[in-house]
Amino acid sequence: MTKQQVAEFCRRLPGVKEDVKWGGVEVFYIDQSKMFALFNLNSNGLSFKVEKELFLGYVDRPGIRPSPYLARAYWINMQAPYPMGAQELQDLLRRSHQLVVGKLPKIRQIGLLL
Repeated sequence: MTKQQVAEFCRRLPGVKEDVKWGGVEVFYIDQSKMFALFNLNSNGLSFKVEKELFLGYVDRPGIRPSPYLARAYWINMQAPYPMGAQELQDLLRRSHQLVVGKLPKIRQIGLLL
């Protein structure tokens, strides 16, 4: 997938907004400020959240590393061309979105669950 395809996919998820912050980071978020994916516009890197149990397995794969500043929250980072197929990447982005939705208060989860 290209950066544009990934961005379009993220925009189609329920309740997603985007903003450019920190001097060149495109942030995809829900519920005012809960991030689930980031693009570093300067380095073309993509970062997103994964399950705690899967984090070490992903960072052991070639081309995937812990995300700077966010690894403690189980975020991974990869550079384009992304080291996985389109379906796997979409599934992981969808799961990242749902991990963040799952931490919201129940009243705010309405309409955001897939």
